[in-house]
This record gives sequence, C-alpha cells and structure tokens, in this order.
Amino acid sequence: MAHPNVRVAAVKALLPVVKQQESLSGTLPFQQEQVAEKDRGLLQELCFGTLRWLTRLEGIRNQLVSKPFKAKDRDIDLLLLLGLYQLIYTRIPAHAAINETVAGAKLLKKDWAKGLINGCLRRFQREEEALIAQLQRSEAACLAHPNWLLQQLQQDWPEQWQAAVEANNQYPPMILRVNHSQNCRDDYLAKLADVEIAAVACDFAPDAIRLEKATDVTRLPGFDQGMISVQDEAAQLAADLLQLQPGQRVLDACAAPGGKTAHMLEREPSLSVVAVDSEANRLKRVEENFQRLQLSAELHCSDITQLDNWWDGQQFDRILLDAPCSATGVIRRHPDIKWLRRKTDIPALAELQQSMLQLLWKTLKPGGILVYATCSVLAMENARNIETFLTQSDARLIGPVNAPYGLDTGFGQQLLPQPQGHDGFFYAVLEKPA
Repeated sequence: MAHPNVRVAAVKALLPVVKQQESLSGTLPFQQEQVAEKDRGLLQELCFGTLRWLTRLEGIRNQLVSKPFKAKDRDIDLLLLLGLYQLIYTRIPAHAAINETVAGAKLLKKDWAKGLINGCLRRFQREEEALIAQLQRSEAACLAHPNWLLQQLQQDWPEQWQAAVEANNQYPPMILRVNHSQNCRDDYLAKLADVEIAAVACDFAPDAIRLEKATDVTRLPGFDQGMISVQDEAAQLAADLLQLQPGQRVLDACAAPGGKTAHMLEREPSLSVVAVDSEANRLKRVEENFQRLQLSAELHCSDITQLDNWWDGQQFDRILLDAPCSATGVIRRHPDIKWLRRKTDIPALAELQQSMLQLLWKTLKPGGILVYATCSVLAMENARNIETFLTQSDARLIGPVNAPYGLDTGFGQQLLPQPQGHDGFFYAVLEKPA
C-alpha cells in the first residue's frame, strides 16, 4: 500500500544513511515502492537535496532548537531538516511544506514533536535572512562539505577547490553514450531533435551527448534496442585511452555496473573481454545491460585480488583497472558520499588500489597497456599512487598526452567536476615494456 506521506518515506530512507552509514542507493528504492508513483520524483528530490545540503540545514537547525535531539529521536531531527530543505531549496508552497512535515510527526507516532517542528519552521520563515547569515561562521556549514574533505581539497587543489565544491553541490547533467556500433552521434542528435528532446554534443568524449533536461530513459529513441546508454562523459574517456585493437584480450577489473565494459565492445565488437566484480548484485546489472545492448563477455563474480578464482593464466593485451575509491568525484550524483566517507578511509583505499595495481600488472602482456582510473579527486588515490607504482615496477607512463580535458598532474590526468560538464575522474595510461 502506498504511504500517504512522502516526508515520512524520506525520513525512513535517510535514517539508515545517517545512523548506520548505509548508502542512499540501498535504502531509497524500497521507500520509493511505498509511495504513489507520482510522488517518487519528489521523494528522491527530498532525500538527495537534504543530503546535499546537510551541514547547512544542521547549522540552521542548531539555531532553532534549544538542545540536541536524543538519539532515539533522530527521525524527528531528519523531519525538521527535510522541512527546512523544502522552505529553502524547493518551490513547494511554504504552507504545504510545513503542514505535510508537521503531519509526518504524527505518522511517526511522536505527536509531541508536532508543535516543535511547526514552531521551528515558522520561526525560520520569519528570521530566514539572519539565520542563514550565521552560517558564514562555519566553512563546513556554508559549503555543505565535511571539514576533512574541504581541507584535503584545499591541499590538493589550492586554485581549483572552490569551483570543485560548487560543482559538487549542483545537480548533475544527464549524459548519454551513443552506441558506436549502431549509429553516430550526429545521427542520434537528429533523432532526439525529431522527438523534441534538446541536447548537445559533449566537448571531449566523441560518443557523448548532454541532455538539456534530464529525461526518463523510456522516452529516448532506441533505448530498449541498445542505441544509447546513460554514462557520464568522464567515464566514456576510458575506451579511447585503452587504444583497443580488433581481437584483443581485455580485462575489465571491478567492472560493475558495466558501462565501460559495454563501451569497449561497442567500439570493438571482436574483443575477448573478461569482466570481474566482487558484488553479485552489481554483476547482475552488468548482465542486464549486456542483454539490452546485445553484448557478451566472460563474467566472474570474484575479488579481483584472488587471481586463482578467475584468471586462467593467459595474459591480457589491455587492462582497465577502475579501482574502488572514495568516489569524491561523483558527489553531485551521490551526495551521501560526503557523509559516508571518513578521512581514515583514504589511506586504506590508496593501499588497496596500490595492491591491485601491483597484482594485475603480472596479468598484462609485455607491450600491453593498463589504464588506471578512479572517480576520485584526491591526490593520494591518484597521482601519488601512480608515482609510487612507477618507482616499484617497470611500468612506463604514456598518457593521457596533451589531453584537452582536466589537469596534468605529471602522473596522470585529473578531471575535476564541472558544472553542466563531466564528473571528477582520474586517468593514467601505463605501458609494460615489450
């Protein structure tokens, strides 16, 4: 049965994120099934938006309540934050936002909180300008990022960090990848124009198209037939950097959800591709994508570091290591990342990435190419990792060369998130001596 109150569904989706460090992508789908279909977009907006601006909202909440909420009342705390989000960042009429949010307290069986929420939201209406002005005292609240991440971005990118933070807080564009084996980008742009969907070619990836407005994939011409897929422009750069040739044997390590694997095969259908991922449910998404695109690869559900589980001993011509990372380059698509990551995660991730590089290098043929990629913007996971690897292996850094995108770090190319442009990403192209 559909739940009558979208705000309560939002609280239930957000509670495991803030209390148990679960990802929103894991908690939101169930709650979307609980609300009416027409309300699912609003539910997603409330959850994403509240997480996007969490520290700003908390900074305002701290001025409105006389004492912190008890741990058992975190649901009421979230309900208040949701109410503030609606008043500041949405076009929902204030009276409707307040009434529906207050009603949520009763549905959560906490009638005592109705007056509190009503009073706080109405006070915010009266004192909005002064309350928001107080946020300037805290950089974390003002910029809606945790302090540790702001400090790391300032250290790694002293000239660019502010633009990156601003991009993180914006809505991401919807980017398509045209299936090179079925049609060219110009032809697909014409198909979009025929159905009055406004779109433009992206600047760097030759198969990438940016929609002027996010659109349900079912409205896109040829989606079910595999004519296009949804994939950010930065992620689409991998296929070109691999310098694929017909008939090559290719490894896609950490392959799920399979966008880059599919792009390789769309570019070069004769490839023999081995795709490995450790999560069975994510590997299932690879299978589903391949069915729609009518592609095939050898799929293995395994920890990539357990070579005996998936490797037959034959070396690869090309390897894409899209390594597990902090995902700090895709915060605008997954705002919960800001609050799920911890400073201590980064050295541990860098160590894991380094061990994967060292291990997979032995599976690469002499003369072969390995592309190291992350969706992180932190130097410890990217340039510093490659610098270390080059001193401990016979690898030669050969690219990206003279790339029109991103920043040359000396040890690979770092893309920072761009408003209405690509996500944050890192690439280094490594060659093994013949």
